[in-house]
Amino acid sequence: MELDRYTDRVRAQLAAVADTGADDVRALAERMSAALDPAVRLALLELLAEAAGEISGELAPGSVDVRLRGRDPELVVRLPAGGPGSARPAPPGSAAPEVPGDDSATFRTTLRLPERLKARVEDAASVEGVSVNTWLVRAVATALEPAARRPSTRNGDRFTGWVR
Repeated sequence: MELDRYTDRVRAQLAAVADTGADDVRALAERMSAALDPAVRLALLELLAEAAGEISGELAPGSVDVRLRGRDPELVVRLPAGGPGSARPAPPGSAAPEVPGDDSATFRTTLRLPERLKARVEDAASVEGVSVNTWLVRAVATALEPAARRPSTRNGDRFTGWVR
């Protein structure tokens, strides 16, 4: 998806307003339009990211990610593995947890991770072909959903699994 046509529209509207003024107004509008281009582009990208987050909440465990190809964003839709239209079946025992699809808005939070853990999260998200945000949302949903927890198993003198 090309953002240039949207930023060009803002420039054209600014130029149209400036044409009603004197030469100094037109010159100022021309300088402003150059400065506004990155701000408008960033605002559009934030809008796309927020929309993708809301759609992902409705598609969970599927997702919509926004990726940048050069200067232009691209929307990538990932359907749940094994779901309708998916190209590959879900590996046994790997079904992503369902995130409750309530109608509340998503929110933004800051998560501070040690650099090593951040790298592991990025690797895990890359392996699954999803964004870090989508991977973290699924990890939180898994941790909070009792049905998605693994049963405890006995392995020699060690136990693995979840404890309440």
